[in-house]
Amino acid sequence: MELKDFDKISGSRWLLPKNKDKSMNVDAEIFASEEILKNAIEDASVQQVVNVSSLPGILSNSLAMPDIHYGYGFCIGGVAAFPAESGIVLPGGVGYDINCGVRLLTTGIDSGEMDLHGDSLGRAILRDIPTGLTKKSTLKLSKKEFFRVLKNGAEEIVNSYGGDKEDLGFIESAGKLNFDSPEVISERAVERGRPQVGSLGAGNHFIEIQRIDEIFDEEAAEIFGLKQGNISIMIHTGSRGFGHQIAGDYIERIRKRNLHKIKVKDPQLIYAEINSKEGKHYLQALNAASNFAWANRHLLMEKIISIFERIFASSRKNLGINLVYDQAHNIAKFETHMIKGKEERVLVHRKGATRAFPPGHPDIPREYRKIGQPVLIPGSMGTASYVLRGTERAMETTLGSSAHGAGRKMSRHKAIKFAANLDVREKLKKDNILAFSYHNRGLKEEIPEAYKDIDDVIRVTEGTGISKKVVRLVPLVVVKG
Repeated sequence: MELKDFDKISGSRWLLPKNKDKSMNVDAEIFASEEILKNAIEDASVQQVVNVSSLPGILSNSLAMPDIHYGYGFCIGGVAAFPAESGIVLPGGVGYDINCGVRLLTTGIDSGEMDLHGDSLGRAILRDIPTGLTKKSTLKLSKKEFFRVLKNGAEEIVNSYGGDKEDLGFIESAGKLNFDSPEVISERAVERGRPQVGSLGAGNHFIEIQRIDEIFDEEAAEIFGLKQGNISIMIHTGSRGFGHQIAGDYIERIRKRNLHKIKVKDPQLIYAEINSKEGKHYLQALNAASNFAWANRHLLMEKIISIFERIFASSRKNLGINLVYDQAHNIAKFETHMIKGKEERVLVHRKGATRAFPPGHPDIPREYRKIGQPVLIPGSMGTASYVLRGTERAMETTLGSSAHGAGRKMSRHKAIKFAANLDVREKLKKDNILAFSYHNRGLKEEIPEAYKDIDDVIRVTEGTGISKKVVRLVPLVVVKG
């Protein structure tokens, strides 16, 4: 496949018509700069977009967001929709880290305070919040208590462990999807997940204290509570070993069940019919893992707030700490969309992509309906992150979806090799960023050079109209697994 195979719809929208490959059922559409698209062709993630377009019953174009790179099954940044009643569900369209997502807090704390408190905050967060491939948690849950978390998500944290009920309205789906089938969860998943509620994890997961550096949309920034010069707090993590086990369990179950019935271009795209036993069970398990992730981020938020209260010797109210929004990245959800001029109820798979719902949409917080959903796009630990807002254009072109981050351009193995002789902490410190981690390898895997240029991703995102810039955030303190 080459760049010349694509039709350029606009500056950063590229279409591969379905007549380019006889297996394709719909067009493949990629939102990317020319450089991003060339890299996606080279790393075979474009081929993954084509493979998805060949799946039975796919209604939308097979889509890829500007952070496109190679993943399991779907590319990272992949989005596709299937009929809710007669379609399919596939674990490869969600991924292993189910409901990996981002939560953003705003504060009334001036960023100048970080000169005095930044080191203390970083050390306290690293000490008090379990990171890495740990089985430690900030909670010790019985099996019964763990299943209450799986059923109630973030609500269970508020009800049983602390926090404000009002915060639940600022979480996608209020931090809770329907789960009432504990029998679909394996004992191994319970064993892996129960000790990890309230832990950050490893890889690209992080807690970051940031300065609100630049405002592009005054009205939206004010409504979101983001004031230039103040600090914000970003949490990026997911469903930990629990979600990973759920994915592994159901990939294997669905494969065994359908091995001789289904032919797919990529075995990682094995699927089940939504209304089949395997499909129903996977969707229930997916909801449980999603609830785990929302509970996990809620618990981490409460722990971080308590650290701020202790170090600043003040209350969250006096510090002006508020939840802006929490959004999911790796998830499949039932939604209603206009597709080819017809309103359709569909199961939307977003793999390394996030919702970007427009003003007036009923599924976003009432307080934000005037301007649209917050869209949180983190960069790497050495570059800016952005808050954007959802648009009507996204609903028309991407099933209300946007990018979820900068997107890798270098594998973890290559990043470690590239950074072999690099002192990552010192390099970041020269840029006035304090980095905290127990593992040098983890920092080397996540060097800024391993990621796409976040500003290029944002230019494409805004240029295609699928989200609009609100504020730019720059890192001051980074805690990594």
